[in-house]
Amino acid sequence: MRFIEGTYRRQAALFPTSLDVRIEKDNEVRSIDAFVDGLDLGKMGFKVHFPENRRPAYHPSVLIKLFIYGYMNRIRSSRMLERECSRNLELMWLLNSLAPDHNTIANFRKDNPVAIKRVFRSTVQLAKAHSLIGGKIIAGDGTKLRAQNSKKNNYNHKKIKRHIEYIDRKLEEYNAALAQADGDSEKKKINDEIDRHKGRRKGYEDLQQQLEESGQEQISTSDPESRHLIIRGVVTEVAYNVQSTVDGEHNLPIDYEVTNINDKRAMGTMLRRAKTILRTSDTAALFDKGYHTGSELLTAQNLGFKTLVAVPAQASNAPDPAYNSYNFPYDRENDHYTCPQGHHLKSNGSIYTKHKGESDQTSFRQYRTKQCKSCPVRSLCTASAQNGKLIERNIYTEAFEANRANIEAEPELYKRRQAIVEHPFGTIKRQWGFDHVLPKKGCKRASADVGLIFIAYNLRRIRNILNGNGLSDPFRQHIGVLFAFLKPLRASLGRFALIYRISTVRITFG
Repeated sequence: MRFIEGTYRRQAALFPTSLDVRIEKDNEVRSIDAFVDGLDLGKMGFKVHFPENRRPAYHPSVLIKLFIYGYMNRIRSSRMLERECSRNLELMWLLNSLAPDHNTIANFRKDNPVAIKRVFRSTVQLAKAHSLIGGKIIAGDGTKLRAQNSKKNNYNHKKIKRHIEYIDRKLEEYNAALAQADGDSEKKKINDEIDRHKGRRKGYEDLQQQLEESGQEQISTSDPESRHLIIRGVVTEVAYNVQSTVDGEHNLPIDYEVTNINDKRAMGTMLRRAKTILRTSDTAALFDKGYHTGSELLTAQNLGFKTLVAVPAQASNAPDPAYNSYNFPYDRENDHYTCPQGHHLKSNGSIYTKHKGESDQTSFRQYRTKQCKSCPVRSLCTASAQNGKLIERNIYTEAFEANRANIEAEPELYKRRQAIVEHPFGTIKRQWGFDHVLPKKGCKRASADVGLIFIAYNLRRIRNILNGNGLSDPFRQHIGVLFAFLKPLRASLGRFALIYRISTVRITFG
């Protein structure tokens, strides 16, 4: 039986082939090359000017191309990227056979979180140039990415106290054993254990002091800004919370932010940035119940968004749910509620304050009616034996009511939320395996890692969408728009270099 045979390794080629011939015309690396060359990296914040008389540096375009290619192919480690530069044919073409060392690669990612986010913004502008951003429906959510910090290296006051109490018990045991010990060798062994435990106790006391001075509820020793967060249900992990806003037209992320807190106070800031990015009006914003906070709903609605935020299940405040407070219509002009029996609940004009923690307080008015005393359905409406039905109204009540009305009017629209915002997270975490943050030492470094993930996702997604529309290459029919939109080649190349580069790109895509 005959087999397909390869070429003899030592066979010399009469006509050597170039790297460019070995890379297909529709290869993804050509899109990466054109995209990065179309960016003004200096204006984005990358360092492009280096002092003379020193070892020459790599241009930032080389390293950003390397990272985009690596993340697209599930390679994030600086050492693995270094290795690929010397053996990967596509990277040799993309980087013109340059091979940065792993320290250079790692430092570039560490030092440029802000500039990397601006590159991500350029992917959003690229999508807008291709009319892939609708701006009519956006969905937001957060996902947890594990930090480089184990649960054992995360502490709160309760955990530190438990460790110190355990050490104190052990020290008592060792002191008792020391009093009964015979021989110098045995006493030395016990004293060594006592010294070791005292050293551990000192370490926990230092952590306790750091917590008290910082005012934080917890502290992580490996990655200081990571926090112990709830992943789902009762499952917890030391992680970062990545907030993302996704456009509903093609499930393309338009914004991201790396935080170490929960979702409660995130929506207003996310939508403020989204409005700046989209520059549209009459946009529906879909969020889950973790974002159902009065101040955030009010901010979103004041920005002009139609909010559809899931309403958390509320405990019934009436024996019969038909008599729950939200079923009592409010008359703004006369400032009163009307109960199902037709009675008016009015305010006495006093303003009360409810405290929910040190920095969270709400002012409200109370509404009630004297008719409760003789009402025949009182037992269905309230369980209060003396005061009767009581309704509290604060500055956020209208925002809650408007949000509930939006969901009741368009229940099918809200159901789209999960399909929109979970699409990028599912691809990134399940298909690509990026379920953790690679760098240590803070939100800024984590943000650079997450930014590169979203850059890779957007470029891959844009390319796939346009290819699905019958284009052999995503930028073929839009190369003029692309270069005009992103301010293509650097002015320092000069007029003839600019003409040469554009001609090369057109040949590449064409």
